[in-house]
Amino acid sequence: MQTINIGDIVARKSYGSDILFKVVAKEEIENKTNYLLKGICYRLEADALENDLVLQSSERVSEYTRSTLVQAKNCFRFNNKRKRRSVTKTRQNFITNCKILHVDGDESYLKLCLEQYKKNNMNAVGVFVPEKDQPNEILRLLKKHKPDILVLTGHDGVIKSKNGYKDLSNYRTSKYFIDAVKVAREYEKNMDDLVIFAGACQSMYINIIKAGANFASSPFRVLIHALDPVFICKLIATSSVDKIISPEEIVNATITGQKGIGGIQTRGKKRYGYPTDSFSPSLN
Repeated sequence: MQTINIGDIVARKSYGSDILFKVVAKEEIENKTNYLLKGICYRLEADALENDLVLQSSERVSEYTRSTLVQAKNCFRFNNKRKRRSVTKTRQNFITNCKILHVDGDESYLKLCLEQYKKNNMNAVGVFVPEKDQPNEILRLLKKHKPDILVLTGHDGVIKSKNGYKDLSNYRTSKYFIDAVKVAREYEKNMDDLVIFAGACQSMYINIIKAGANFASSPFRVLIHALDPVFICKLIATSSVDKIISPEEIVNATITGQKGIGGIQTRGKKRYGYPTDSFSPSLN
């Protein structure tokens, strides 16, 4: 019989082993071992009994991770090509670069996102804060970093043992995202001065939007990719301040698409300047 330990990579037999998870905790419930799981490529939190789990080989984990990262790379290439086609031939002399504060409840996902921000020359600061602590920490972080774009994410999920998508208590961490957004929006009420994305897999989308987020997950309560917040930030950060970005355009820039991401019209953050300083050609 297989032995499952914290840190192991597993899949759920009842779901056809479609998603791979890391075991992060376990508890005894009525003489049965229940495991808390977090997706290794998707921002999903779940739980399962021991007899529903199957350990995954290193080969399966490597192939699974590789295939999901290929999706992300293809999405970056597509967005970069689309952006290049939209650029005018007029020479711009210098560009101001907006600042991103990415607060994540998962350290490994935060590291992955920060690597992508760096590769795309985006000015991003990352802070690991567990979802339940984000409402209490966000004001301090906003005052410290003074970002133009705020990301609040981590893991979430609908609790299978309960019923009703309209009941906030049926979501694992949505209440923390909602409360953190409310604090952030009280700090900066203008939705173009501080652009907010919040949520994770299966999050209570419309309530996060109502709390004051520009963009959120998940309209159809589906999984979102770990890098979806980066795609949203990139489009906002690289769009001119004179451009109003439609929610359809934001959705089309992500891996997950309209079932996983939604939002409202939002102004871009990129500002061009003229003329350049001959001794300091860039403000980046």
